[in-house]
Amino acid sequence: MAHEGLLHAAGWLALLTGCLEYDMGQRSAAEATRVAARQIGKEAGSAEIVGWTFEMSAWFALTQSRYAAVIDAAKAGLEAAPGGSAAVQLMGQEAKAYARVRDKDAVRDALERGRALLASMPAPSRPDHHFVVDPAKWDFYAMDAYRLAGDDELAAEHARTVLKLGSSPDGDLSPMRMTEARLTLAAVAARGGDLEHAVATAIDALGGQRKSLPTLLMVGGELDTELHTRYPGESASADFREALRSVAATRR
Repeated sequence: MAHEGLLHAAGWLALLTGCLEYDMGQRSAAEATRVAARQIGKEAGSAEIVGWTFEMSAWFALTQSRYAAVIDAAKAGLEAAPGGSAAVQLMGQEAKAYARVRDKDAVRDALERGRALLASMPAPSRPDHHFVVDPAKWDFYAMDAYRLAGDDELAAEHARTVLKLGSSPDGDLSPMRMTEARLTLAAVAARGGDLEHAVATAIDALGGQRKSLPTLLMVGGELDTELHTRYPGESASADFREALRSVAATRR
């Protein structure tokens, strides 16, 4: 029993370490840690740990624009761990990938499956746990998927919910969720013709203290492309690109 407990603890620690390594741009180390976590999860008999290793694969692939690989990892992960937080997050990653290949029906299907599974689960006792998906996090996934799918009304609605749930007198409870929510609202403003507001909101979002650089650069890059497509030659678009380059430079 003690050995099994140690394996579970080692598996969760390896998962967290791999996430941190990837955030810091250490791709090879993160992949090696992910593989180790999967082996530990199998030895511990923990489908949830194994499921999260597939979620890491999906996240890595998403931030590298390998969308077919995201979907493959999600399907494999759901076979390994069909219930629990890992499964919900895998459906969220699946929705994000489908959004980026403009498959709106698949986006809605993945989001609905994830929402239904999350609704069937008890409320988490520790929603701050990195490997626990709570209802607030689901708004975050839906926000991103609808932004990419071009459903501005739903994207903005979920973004505002993320900002409302994530605000506290002591500061942002989930800084990266809040940053992406502000970038989503910036994208919606840009599509609505308000370039100045869009860029001001986006540059402010980039100034957050806590950053998951792979994800931030992916979402920021998507907004940058949209700004320069919609508003080529505008100084405000150039201002955002420069701010994003400054963030990217911190990764080197």
